[in-house]
Amino acid sequence: MVRKPGSAWTELPRPASAGTEPVGHVRLGCARASTVRQSFDAQLDSLTEAGVTRVFSEKISTRATKRPELEAAVKLAGEIRSSGVAVTLVVNEHKRLGRGIELATPAEELKASDVGLEFLTGELKGSHDPSGIVFTVLTAMSGMEREYIRDRTLEGHESARKRGKTIGGAGVTDESLLSMALHLREGKGMSLRDIAKRLVITTGAKKGQHPSPTTVMRMLRGHDERTAAALAT
Repeated sequence: MVRKPGSAWTELPRPASAGTEPVGHVRLGCARASTVRQSFDAQLDSLTEAGVTRVFSEKISTRATKRPELEAAVKLAGEIRSSGVAVTLVVNEHKRLGRGIELATPAEELKASDVGLEFLTGELKGSHDPSGIVFTVLTAMSGMEREYIRDRTLEGHESARKRGKTIGGAGVTDESLLSMALHLREGKGMSLRDIAKRLVITTGAKKGQHPSPTTVMRMLRGHDERTAAALAT
């Protein structure tokens, strides 16, 4: 409110975000194909029928750690929402947005920006409000996945100790290194070479160096074999 001497109070325009009700509604779409041979046509047709005004599409592997078009869609959705306009990100199926822990990351960003999410088909078919249970579940998936990897790692280590086996080569691998390698493989879908570049040996003569991809392979394979043996007993 503002008033000059001798005049009535006049209300100034409020910022768009200050209103309790959004002004307008924008529907953005995301489409993804895993290989260059796969077609977007079915996804694009469904998104068009759903009233989407702009589609971000990319042909990229499910193992990729970077999704440029998805990131651009989430960013634009947040910018539009901040102007006071309601926004819904529409995807043909949740698998096109991500799997497991990968789906939790964009869900967290959309929730923080108060952007809705809609799946046209699949197990999560329907519209989901940022404050709804689906967003809560997706956000929690990241923590659950990390706990699962940690518990499975500890189970494998305990099984190995009971059998009198050591984990990895001396001065090269330890529990923290293995736990991180598992997280990068299962949570991020990285290759052995990329995992090796992200790991740093913390003890022994090779302290401060990166393990070789072969070492990472042996470490992960040994863990998998121990876990399988423990589950079989």
